[in-house]
Amino acid sequence: MTFNRLLPLPADRSMSPLKACMGLVSQTNKKGNDMATCGEVLVKLLEGYGVEQVFGIPGVHTVELYRGLARSSINHVTPRHEQGAGFMADGYARTSGKPGVCFIITGPGMTNISTAMGQAYADSIPMLVISSVQSRNQLGGGRGKLHELPNQSALVAGVAAFSHTLMSASELPGVLARAFALFQAGRPRPVHIEIPLDVLVEEADELLASVPVNIDRAGAAPAAVSRMSALLAGAQRPLILAGGGAIDAAAELTELAELLDAPVALTINAKGLLPSTHPLLIGSTQSLVATRELVADADVVLAIGTELAETDYDVTFAGGFEIPGKLLRIDIDADQTVRNYPPHVALVADSRNAAQALLSALSHKTLAERRNDWGQVRAARLRDDLAATWDAATLAQTRFLETVLHELPDAVFVGDSTQPVYTGNLTFNPERPRRWFNSSTGYGTLGYALPAAIGAWLGGQPDKGARPPVVCLIGDGGLQFTLPELASAVEARTPVIVLLWNNQGYEEIKKYMVNRAIEPVGVDIYTPDFVGVAKALGCAAEAISSVEQLRSALRAATDRQGPTVIEIDQNQWMQAVAK
Repeated sequence: MTFNRLLPLPADRSMSPLKACMGLVSQTNKKGNDMATCGEVLVKLLEGYGVEQVFGIPGVHTVELYRGLARSSINHVTPRHEQGAGFMADGYARTSGKPGVCFIITGPGMTNISTAMGQAYADSIPMLVISSVQSRNQLGGGRGKLHELPNQSALVAGVAAFSHTLMSASELPGVLARAFALFQAGRPRPVHIEIPLDVLVEEADELLASVPVNIDRAGAAPAAVSRMSALLAGAQRPLILAGGGAIDAAAELTELAELLDAPVALTINAKGLLPSTHPLLIGSTQSLVATRELVADADVVLAIGTELAETDYDVTFAGGFEIPGKLLRIDIDADQTVRNYPPHVALVADSRNAAQALLSALSHKTLAERRNDWGQVRAARLRDDLAATWDAATLAQTRFLETVLHELPDAVFVGDSTQPVYTGNLTFNPERPRRWFNSSTGYGTLGYALPAAIGAWLGGQPDKGARPPVVCLIGDGGLQFTLPELASAVEARTPVIVLLWNNQGYEEIKKYMVNRAIEPVGVDIYTPDFVGVAKALGCAAEAISSVEQLRSALRAATDRQGPTVIEIDQNQWMQAVAK
């Protein structure tokens, strides 16, 4: 953090030392009244697009954004690092279904948030990052200006759907419409808008009348629907592979699966699309041999809203995931329909619209007779086969997750790259979408879970007057990446429950080294007194070692207005549940 973030905001619009050093002055109209600046109009437009939450750390180069924010209906949360802001926005977007919005300073703020943008980019999460940048006449000048980068837009180009430099206030409504069109109707990914310092204070009264633009999602092309429905109707062994892009089509896909008697495999981000007890659910085990055999037996495979990518279909990096049957692909992104596995038929459409169209088309067709060893029968056999393969560690960690779910049946689980998360990706099935997500897939960022859990709680949709509880699943290594965000949770009064799985190091990487005959180096890390640190940061905290202690700690946590840290020593837990 740089010293400038400690400078106070001016109490009024008169000339301040801060504005003087930046060369900025307030503007008034001919009647002597303050005029709306570009920064103020931005906040008003964000309100119009339904933005309710912003994450950011005020700095010299963003204070003009806060002039409008203070008088708006938008809530602001201050993380302790811009990476935390990005992860909070990510978690917020996943539970709310709305874009997560960040206000970020130029230079170090943007380099700090770039990792979080990478995670959101990999998982197709809508995120709007609004930053400052040097004045227009100083862009790329290399004059050693505060927070100067040679080309900030180029820096984030690889982790954003697009990055736009606002060269005049008049461009603002159009570029925001472009961003929200992507969020509403395209493949959602981070968008970066940078506003030069002189544009931030530019007079923009005439833009106050600007209104948001709303875009409907793409419908399904009748020709492609006809071809797909014919193949599905004639299939004897149909199968559905559903990804995170299909979570808003849960009801339609469930109906489609039941109509076809098709087993359904879900990616990690699609968990909950079918409830845990659904007889056609085969879980998220596409990397395992038994599930791969089932997929290979299917004569028609419908892949909807999924990349068919490594971290969901080949997490062991062994290769060998094959789709010999006719592959039908549906995705909002045309490019994605032909990546990894070429389709027999492809349809570029919104998942829900496509599923509705397929249901309608199939209602007019006679379905081929299904094999009596397929559908529910085959799905049940797979579940039994997999259950017999789980080792002691997997069973112990599954019991840990099930204990949490028993006490908190409506909980949202936000995970890091840690042992119980790896296990839960295979064995844990929530009842609804948006209840299980983590950073172990896609970009694979350590430290994600804590700030993302804060955002997830803030984005939670109230049910019976209360937001669902949010559980952060994180290891001792991952927590040390973003430990200061516990203070953010205390300040924001977010009652997240941090379940700290402590195995005194980077155990998964250590195992990987050993399996490759590499002498472990750098994985046995120092672990501090997490309970003491958490209490020092204002959290309730305790260490537990048994099922009953965990249940008691969870019940106590739900009664608090702020965060709780519950530390679980891996070895102690394994011993306790083995008795």
